[in-house]
Amino acid sequence: MKVKVGNNLYSMSTGEYRGLLKTASEQVPFGIYAVERNGYAELRNDRCTSMSQLKNLTRQYRAAGFNVKSNKDK
Repeated sequence: MKVKVGNNLYSMSTGEYRGLLKTASEQVPFGIYAVERNGYAELRNDRCTSMSQLKNLTRQYRAAGFNVKSNKDK
């Protein structure tokens, strides 16, 4: 699996990615922390201020074909 973190691209197993994903989810309390599709994932730090902003961002990524990982707790 290819994982983009910042400007760097890493190759790692799915298990390693899941561990990294858990850590990333803890860093973004309300927003999108990762998007993924077809063996490619990108860690994000998109913090949102409202539920409507989060929904709009989610729709944009899904329209581009990504699965979106987000937290909805403020």
